[in-house]
Amino acid sequence: MGGVIINLDINKSIKAFNAFSTQPFEEIYTQAKQSDLFNSFDKGTISQETFFYELAKTIGYNGEMDVLYNAWNAMLLDFPEHRFDTLVSAKQRYNTFLLSNTNETHIEVFERDLRRTHGIQNFEDYFDKLYYSCRLGMRKPDAEIFEFVLNENKLNPTETIFIDDSIQHVKGAGEVGINAHLLEKNMEVQTLLEKLNLL
Repeated sequence: MGGVIINLDINKSIKAFNAFSTQPFEEIYTQAKQSDLFNSFDKGTISQETFFYELAKTIGYNGEMDVLYNAWNAMLLDFPEHRFDTLVSAKQRYNTFLLSNTNETHIEVFERDLRRTHGIQNFEDYFDKLYYSCRLGMRKPDAEIFEFVLNENKLNPTETIFIDDSIQHVKGAGEVGINAHLLEKNMEVQTLLEKLNLL
């Protein structure tokens, strides 16, 4: 979802945290790699309260939790309207699924934005099924999450297309036999689907 459907800028969160962190935030969190604290939050094995408490300890922060909350959500930008049209076009032709590494905090924020800005409750009308890592106890790029989605929907991996903006996730999907494609920076998912002759 991030970087494919919603515009995402992880550096905005890194910059926000670096304004008060006692260590460079990019040492514990980047698009390519993150510490176990973030993995646990992505998998839903720790609560939002525990995540922010442990994060505050990790970076030596003693202030209001709202500051951490806002810094964490700074990476979430906008949903360009034309991408909803792409999702509708894709769903009319194929079985489509949303598989995202995310956490309950971000889900709350982006669903609120969907309602306020676009009048959309959530993504359920745009996909056959939604798979959020924090509600599965698994995350990309681990094979188990790809295999779970394939098995639950009786999908043939060789007939399945996976699109992501993170190379490690693309590699993870490819390792279980899925046709995986990296969405290059500044490329629209519509453009990639057209290049693949899917739209």
